[in-house]
Amino acid sequence: MSIRPVKRLIKSKPALEGAGVHLRRAFGFGNTSEFDPFLLLDDFRNDVPEDYLAGFPWHPHRGIETITYVLAGTVEHGDSMGNRGAIAAGDVQWMTAGSGIIHQEMPKGDQAGRMHGFQLWANLPSSLKMTPPRYQEIKTPDIPEVKDDDGTHVRVVCGEFWGKKGPVDGIAADPIYIDVSVAPGRRKTLPVETTRHAFAYVFAGSGKFCNASGPLTVPTEAVKWLDTTPPTEADNRSLILFDSGDEVTVQAGDDGIRFLLVSGKPLQEPVAWYGPIVMNTQE
Repeated sequence: MSIRPVKRLIKSKPALEGAGVHLRRAFGFGNTSEFDPFLLLDDFRNDVPEDYLAGFPWHPHRGIETITYVLAGTVEHGDSMGNRGAIAAGDVQWMTAGSGIIHQEMPKGDQAGRMHGFQLWANLPSSLKMTPPRYQEIKTPDIPEVKDDDGTHVRVVCGEFWGKKGPVDGIAADPIYIDVSVAPGRRKTLPVETTRHAFAYVFAGSGKFCNASGPLTVPTEAVKWLDTTPPTEADNRSLILFDSGDEVTVQAGDDGIRFLLVSGKPLQEPVAWYGPIVMNTQE
């Protein structure tokens, strides 16, 4: 077994999207080949209603699939196929834009005014770019959860993990998308198939994603981190891009750690990107 080294550790950056929603972008736009088949990850956790209530009014998508995972508050959805609905804490919304869809997503906070969630964009292979659009809503009771003896807790949003299969099915990128919580001070190793690109996104607590050589992260590429040595610990809003290997090891900090772990098989196709539309050629 080979532990995946940390290739890069990145802090998500503030961004403004939709009609003025303040969020953090972990990655997206520009060259995303290292994340292939994934194109973008947005962290839209916000506790200030005026920073998110304007939402994402009607806009088009083509050539991608979007996976929205909500932790607090609700997101109301509507689209040009006539689908209407709302996803709340723990729910998942999956949309295949395919040949084209127009939709809107309007966030509403919970009683404390919190709106927390993530949106992941997965690319479609050229053969499915013009597939008919589809939409699916998954409620929290339908998302399998598994707890290990050491207290590690995993929600399987998509794909198969530890013998459980997530309810979101038929995504071309065949992602494995899990929400992992590791108890304080625990060291945990999680399998990730060698052929996949993989990343983690920390959203609570902190920890060290370890290399086989020792308990500290040693990035496999030079990392400019304010021109100092790279951080050894990944904390809230940190994105960890992994190099190749067949497992990921994390050492949880004093407050434990909770993170998304996402992997997928690269499509290795040209990406021509214009806003919410992602095809293979500029034409």
